Amino acid sequence: MYLFTFLTTTHGVAAFLSPPCPNKEINVLDSDYVLELLQENGMISQEQIDEGWSKVAESDGELDILDALKSLGIISDDEVMAMLAQQYGLETVDLSSFSIPEEIIGAMPADTARKYSVVPVMLHDDILTVAMSDPTDMDTIDSLRYVLKRDVDAVIASKEQIRKLLDAHYSGLEGTVDSYVGQLDNDTQLEVVDKSEDDASGEVKKDDKDDAPIIKLVSMIIFNAYQLRSSDIHLEPMEKRFRVRYRIDGALREMDSPPKYLQTNIISRIKIMSKMDISEKRVPQDGRIQIAISGIELDLRVSSIPTTHGESIVMRILDKSSIQLDIPKLGFYTDDQEKIDSIISMPDGIFLVTGPTGSGKTTSLYAFLNTINKPNRKIITVEDPVEYQLSGINQVQVNPLVQMTFANALRAMLRQAPNIIMVGEIRDLETADIAINASLTGHLVFSTLHTNDAPSSVTRLIDMGVKPFLVASSVRAIMAQRLVRRICKNCAEPYTPTPDEIRLLHLDDEYLQSAKLMHGRGCPTCGGTGYKGRMGIYEILMLTEDMQYLIYSKETSSKIRAAARQGGMRTLREDGLRKAAAGITTVSEVLAITVGDED
Repeated sequence: MYLFTFLTTTHGVAAFLSPPCPNKEINVLDSDYVLELLQENGMISQEQIDEGWSKVAESDGELDILDALKSLGIISDDEVMAMLAQQYGLETVDLSSFSIPEEIIGAMPADTARKYSVVPVMLHDDILTVAMSDPTDMDTIDSLRYVLKRDVDAVIASKEQIRKLLDAHYSGLEGTVDSYVGQLDNDTQLEVVDKSEDDASGEVKKDDKDDAPIIKLVSMIIFNAYQLRSSDIHLEPMEKRFRVRYRIDGALREMDSPPKYLQTNIISRIKIMSKMDISEKRVPQDGRIQIAISGIELDLRVSSIPTTHGESIVMRILDKSSIQLDIPKLGFYTDDQEKIDSIISMPDGIFLVTGPTGSGKTTSLYAFLNTINKPNRKIITVEDPVEYQLSGINQVQVNPLVQMTFANALRAMLRQAPNIIMVGEIRDLETADIAINASLTGHLVFSTLHTNDAPSSVTRLIDMGVKPFLVASSVRAIMAQRLVRRICKNCAEPYTPTPDEIRLLHLDDEYLQSAKLMHGRGCPTCGGTGYKGRMGIYEILMLTEDMQYLIYSKETSSKIRAAARQGGMRTLREDGLRKAAAGITTVSEVLAITVGDED
C-alpha cells in the first residue's frame, strides 16, 4: 500500500483501485459517445459542438472532434478523464511528475506496453495496476491478464502523459544504451554484411534504422565483446534480470547487463539479424550473422534455446583476422614442432587431433594445412561449419538437409583426386571407414575426435566398429590438446605454489628450484584476471611398431598410454608444467585444465 502515495487523483490520495462493475455493459469508446456524456453532464453545449465540427473541417480531417474541442479550449484532458473515471468507477492519476520504479517497469515487456498503450504504475499483492487513457476498453484489460498471467487493474491517465512515460521507459533508450554499454568511437563502423546465396562476394548493408536504440544497444554488446577479445557472448534470461556474459580467454566474465524489460527487444533484434523465426519461441534455433567492424569481417554463429524465463542466446565470434596460421605461434616447443613437421610431411596415413569442444583443434588443423599448402598439392576439406576460409584450399560445407553428410562429401572428394584431405570430425563408422580407406590408398588425412587424451582415440575408433588392424595400419599419429591462459605480461610477478598445488601436481624440489613460476597480479590491461591470451599444451603420440602390436591385440588405452610414455610421449600435464616453469602460464591453470597422469 506504500506506493499509493504516488497516485494523485482528482479526489485526493487514491484509495484501493477496483475494476469496473462486471454487470455493466461497456461499449467501445468513440467520439459521439464522449460528446453525449459531456452533454448529459452539462459540460458542453450544442453550439460548442458545432464550433468543434467547424474546426475539424478546417483541419482537413487531421483533428477529430475531441481534439478540436480541446484545441479551442472548450474541454480539457483532465475534465474528460474525470468524467470517464466517474462513469466507470475508476480513479484518475496525474503522471506528469510520476517516476515508475524499475521493478514495476520490468513487470511488463516493452512490446506489450506499446501495443496496448498502457504503462504499469503499481504492483501490490501480485495485482498489476496499469494506467490507460480509454477506460471502456475492457478487451485490453482481458488481453493483459492473459499475456501477463496475472490480475490487472486499471486507472485513468491522459493519453499524452502515457505517451511520454512510454517514450521515457520503453522507447527513449538512448540514455539506457549509453549508461549500460558505453559509446562506439566516432571512427568505428559496425555494419551487417548481407551475403546471399546468389552473391558470393557479399555486400555490406547498413540498416536504415541503425540509430534506433535497440539496434545501437545490440551493436554495442557485440562491439564491446570484440574489443575484449571475447570468443562467445552469452545472453541469459534470469528471473529478475537479463545477464550478459563474455567468454574471454576461455573463462566467462559477467558484464554490466541491460534492464530486464529490454530482454524481449534485444533477443528479437538478434534473431532478426541471424535470420531466425522471431515468432517461434518454443524450439531451439540456429543462425548466423556476418558483420564488419572498421573493415574487419566477423562471423557470429548464433544459437537460441527456450528457457524458463525466456530465450537464451549464445553468439560465437569467429574473427578471421585473428586466426593463427603459423605453427610456432600455437605454443609448440622446438621438440614438439619437429614431431609435427615430420607428421605433416608424411605421404599418407591419418593424423588425428583430439580434445573437447573449444580446445583449438580446428585452429591447429588450419595451421597444419596452411603450412603444407603448396601449388603442387590439392587440398580439400569437409567441415561443419566452415569456420574460416583458407586461400588455395577447397572447403566443403556439410549440409544434412540435402544429404551432404561427412561420408557423402568424403566419397565425392576422393573422386577429385586430392593429395591431402581434412575431415572436420569423425563421428560415425561410415566416415571412419572412408577416411581410413583414403589413407590406405595414398592420401594424407587430417581429422578430429572428441576424446580426453591421445591413447583414448585408438579405443574410440575401435568402439565405433573400425577393425583394430585398420586402425594400426592407417593412423600415423594422434595429438591431444588443451588451451591454457597466458600470464599477463603487464602484471606478471614471481609466484610460490601452495601446498595443495605442490601435492596435486607432484612437484618435486628439483622442479621448484629450477622453475621460474609466475602469476598475474591483475591490472587494467587484463581486466584484473592476471591472464591475457591463450596458448596450447599438447600430447603427441607417434605410433610405433610396439603400439601397433598392442592395437592388434585389442589392448586397453592405459596399456597403450604406458607404452607411449616409455617411448617418450609427454603428457598434457607435463607439457603444461614445463610451460608454467618458463613463466608462460600458471600452475593453477595447468591443474585446472589437465587430469593426473597415470603411473
